[in-house]
Amino acid sequence: MASEAEIREENRQVRHLQLVVGLVMNVIRQSDLPLEEAQELVADTRAFALRLFPDKAQVYDLIYQPRFQRLLTEKYRII
Repeated sequence: MASEAEIREENRQVRHLQLVVGLVMNVIRQSDLPLEEAQELVADTRAFALRLFPDKAQVYDLIYQPRFQRLLTEKYRII
């Protein structure tokens, strides 16, 4: 069973990840980045998430990867 401090720390990390994901999505959405740079930002965000939660790659891929893919598809008209 996780201690209260561990739960608070995990909640802090989740909020931090959500903030970073939101910022990256806004940067991609609102800038004129080339597709390759946007893809690098997405890859860097995934790496950041895995540093916070090393054993949660599958969870990231289920929750955040589809959001980024949808954004890149809409912005860069990827088919």
